[in-house]
Amino acid sequence: MNNKLAGKNILITAGAQGIGASITKHFIDAGAHVAIHYFSSAQTAKQLAEYASKKGQKAVAISGDLTNEADATILVENTVKALGGLDILINNAGSLVARRMLHEMDMDFWQKVMDVNLSSMMFVTKAAVSHLAKNNNSSIVNLASLAGRKGGHPGSLAYSTSKGAILTFTRALSAELGPMGIRVNAVAPGLILGTSFHNTHTTKESAAATIAGIPIERAGNADDVARAVVYLGSEYDGFITGATLDINGGVYNM
Repeated sequence: MNNKLAGKNILITAGAQGIGASITKHFIDAGAHVAIHYFSSAQTAKQLAEYASKKGQKAVAISGDLTNEADATILVENTVKALGGLDILINNAGSLVARRMLHEMDMDFWQKVMDVNLSSMMFVTKAAVSHLAKNNNSSIVNLASLAGRKGGHPGSLAYSTSKGAILTFTRALSAELGPMGIRVNAVAPGLILGTSFHNTHTTKESAAATIAGIPIERAGNADDVARAVVYLGSEYDGFITGATLDINGGVYNM
């Protein structure tokens, strides 16, 4: 894998927090050049860029609100300018935002969740495709969720819907971009503890109940997801496309 990724140019959205930070570090350790997008984690983004630079690899940290199409386009342009091209896109940005039941739902909240998780992904991908298509082979990996498979816990209606849409977005995009030599896959993580997402939105009681139903009897961690993302990213010249890799310890095995 190191041989396949050494010298490749990677853009990771939300690449300085939680799962994203782990993904970024794994790509750096595989010898890739990285563009690290961040929204609020400036210090970690800078540290990761410095880590890559010390290894002799190109790295840049770029801020932006990806729910704004102009920011998403500028992110991609600055990535290409800094790295010299783009081989792999990791669409990691997203959030549950807050838990709301159907009777609490209003259009502003619904649209915000869709924009954070889905529209942002479309904006970045749209801007990146022309650059990815310049290579003989390129790869996109989208971060979905087990919630997009099962529907999530109560209060995650909007989030689960957006993540389920990413599964379909991935399949549809793989068909559209395949002739350009761009493969598109997704990962769907289950309970990944130690991230700000679950620290904010998951109680200890809920986590314990979920772990009790996981066949391998533990929660996941950010590295579990990062390894899978790096693998799919490295398959820029492979035969896997339109697929979703479930990372949940066997709790959902369809």
